[in-house]
Formats: sequence, C-alpha cells, structure tokens
Amino acid sequence: MSEFDYDLFVIGGGSGGVRAARVAAGEAGAKVALAEEDRYGGTCVIRGCVPKKLMVFASGYSEMANEAASYGWNMTAGQFDWPAFSKRLNAELDRLEGVYRKLLSGSGVTTYDARARLKDPHTVTLSTGETVTAKHILIATGGRPMRPEMDNADLGIVSDDIFHLKELPKSILIVGGGYIACEFACILNGLGVEVTQYYRGAQILRGFDEEARGLIANSMCENGIDLHTGTNIVEMHRVADVMGDDMGGPVEDVQYGGTTRDTAGGGPVRVKATNGTVTDFDVVMFATGRKPNSDDLGLESLGVSLGRAGQIEVDEYSQTGVPSIYAIGDVTDRVNLTPVAIREGMAFVETVFHGNPTPIDHTLIPSAVFTQPEFGTVGLSEEAARDQEPIEVYCTSFRPMQTAFAEKPDRVLMKLVVSVETRKVLGCHIVAPNAGEMIQMAGIAVKMGATKEDFDRTVAVHPTMSEEIVTMRKPTRTA
Repeated sequence: MSEFDYDLFVIGGGSGGVRAARVAAGEAGAKVALAEEDRYGGTCVIRGCVPKKLMVFASGYSEMANEAASYGWNMTAGQFDWPAFSKRLNAELDRLEGVYRKLLSGSGVTTYDARARLKDPHTVTLSTGETVTAKHILIATGGRPMRPEMDNADLGIVSDDIFHLKELPKSILIVGGGYIACEFACILNGLGVEVTQYYRGAQILRGFDEEARGLIANSMCENGIDLHTGTNIVEMHRVADVMGDDMGGPVEDVQYGGTTRDTAGGGPVRVKATNGTVTDFDVVMFATGRKPNSDDLGLESLGVSLGRAGQIEVDEYSQTGVPSIYAIGDVTDRVNLTPVAIREGMAFVETVFHGNPTPIDHTLIPSAVFTQPEFGTVGLSEEAARDQEPIEVYCTSFRPMQTAFAEKPDRVLMKLVVSVETRKVLGCHIVAPNAGEMIQMAGIAVKMGATKEDFDRTVAVHPTMSEEIVTMRKPTRTA
C-alpha cells in the first residue's frame, strides 16, 4: 500500500489541470485527486475563450442585413437582446462545466470543491479542513486579470466581469492594446456599444507583426471604434462624486458618450486622459495585463521559486525546484494559451507516469486574435525575423470577393516571411475573416519546416482568400 493518499494531486480545474488528471488516472492508472475552488473549466471555458468566442459570433451578425441587401436579400436588422443571449450563454457554460465534472468522475478522479494550499512537498490542506498527501503535486491554477495601480481603479471592470453585466452599456472605455482589449473592443462595437479604446503605446497588439497590427487598427477605426494610441488615463471618478471643475472644467463642457444607467453598479465614470479630454463612460474596462494565480499557495516557504510577476518557475519538464511539485499553464507564464496548457499537462503525465521524459515544445505555436477581421499567426514577425537573419517578405493585401461585391472597404492581408538561406517559411500572418481557421492548416506546414517552394508547389483552391498564400511568386521586399 502506498504511503500517500494519492499518486497525484492537481490544484486547479482548468483545461490543463483537468487533462493531466484525466490522463494520469484513465491511461496511466494513477490514483488522482483534483481541487478547484471556483468553477470547473477554468478561464478558458468559464470566463475566457469559450464565452468570448460565442460573443464574437453574436457580434458578427450586426452587419449581416446590410451586406445581404447587396446580394438581393430584403432583411431588416433587429435589436440585439443582451439578456436573452446572456441567459443562453450561461446555460451553455453550465453545460460545459458539467461535462468537465463528468469527464473527471468518469476517469476515476476524486474531486474536491475547495481551495488547496501546500503544507509540505507532499501534503495539501483544503479549505474544508481536510488534509491529503500525494506523491506528486501539480499546480495548474491559471491566472487572472489585473487592474492598474491607480486611484479609483476599482471603478473599472476587467474581462471576467463582461460576462456578468446585467445589461449592455451604451458606452465603454477599454484601456489596453493587447489581444483581450482589441477583441472586446470589436465584440462590443459589433453589439452596438459605443466603444472608445485607450492604449499608451504607439500601436495596438505589441509583439505581433507590424503590418498586420496596422491593418487591424485601421479596420477597427473604420468599423467605428474610437481608438486612441499614445493615450492613458490620468484620473477617473464616479460622475456622481465629481463637483464643478474638479476634473478639467464645468460639467456642461465634458464630452459624454453614455447614459445615466447604473450599468456597472454606481453610475457613469468620468475619465481624464493624457490627451487632455474629459469624457463620461457608462463602463470602463481594464485589459492591462494578467497575473499568475500563485498567491497564498504556500510555495515560497517550501522552496518553490516565483518570478517577478509571480509566475512559478519551472524547467523544461514543468518541474519546480522541489522535485515532487510541478506546474503547468498560465501560472508558469510561459505561453499563456489553453492548448499549450493542455500540451504541458500531457507532457507532464508522459514524463512522470510513463517514465518518458518529454519536454514541451513552445516553438512555432499557431494562435489567433479574434478581432474583426481575425488575425491568425504562426512563427516570427517580419521584425523579429529580420533581426535574426536575411529574409524575403511575400505580402499581399486586397478586398475579398464577398465584401467587395457589397461595396465595403474591408481589406485582408496574407503574408509569408521566408529565410533567404534555408528558404523555410519563418512566419505566416493572415488578417481576414476566419483567419483562425486558416492559420491552423498553415501552422502544420510551418511546423514541418516547409519552404517557400513547397508553398509554391501547392495548387491553389479557387476562388478563396487563402489561395493567395500559395500564389505569391515575387517577394514584396527583402531585409
């Protein structure tokens, strides 16, 4: 009989933790338990990828009637019913959480609806008062959105809160320029909200390909988003608390983009910006970064190292400095994507329970940003590639057939970054409707080390937007 209660104890019921627990129990035959203090499914299922993507779908219908008219359909756009959508959305999330619970129980995993904390390298204490031991402990607690350090930051919401709004605001200020900020700017704009976005940097989507970033920013502005780069909040107050000219002038001189509805609990917020404007918004949303959920787990007292941002430091096998303790997913702040957390969980099981040391490969990971239009990317940006070696850039931007016929100004971008020396495609970047679907396929080729000539030998599928990826014969530029 084992000296431990379990072979594996997982802390965190998100995608990575659940996958590791299921595979360790179901395939490796380990005795496994998992603790989750909130809802099963984690950020992705409950407050991230899944509800966000459903909102992306919902927001995309707003222009359907206008576009359909160009194709001969007599359609009238109705008004978006947020309460009806929200009710259906929450029902779907409840269903998915039930699926996660069922998958765990079906694999023989014991679950605890409790907060877990490490007492020693093999002992976990639960908020229920129970104490259990395990040979191996896997931390998969994910991350959470942060508010900036400024006065009255609590007046703003974060991405988690969007899904719990009782009604949509008439106006919203989104602060931030990363993919979460840009995605929600596009979503809420499509749902009929007046969206303003402030980003302190020179261009949104820092770290992504510069040309793609520019096209997305232009498209967002053309679609009605009031985007201000090089701009940040100086101060913010609840309108009801502001008297006279405390924030830049008499109340009647203040720009106003909202109603007096108590959308976020307390009434509109008055914001003074670095560009000198003073504006009232129904809601202010901060999308200014995320933080690993490593607080109060008892880690540092056991010798588990944390980075400056609070991330758990691990090696290539997801092992911490304490041999029995491992960590995967966003709490390690490596590549914060759900499929990566799942891969890390699988590699952990392979390493620990199958005796096959398996490092996780964090290179050439395809990803998508669900702006409108979408952005799919894999590999190096043009800027990163040219800093590494001589490159050729193959790029085209055009109006796609569907929207060009409807006389809309929408443009798409197809781009390949190619090594001069090896001819390998170092990066592929697509800005277009359904770019996320396209980049998954392109990602296979790039991961396999396909050359530009391999792309050239592939027959185009016509007429499609994606055929341009295999028909660009001459480089646009070299660097």
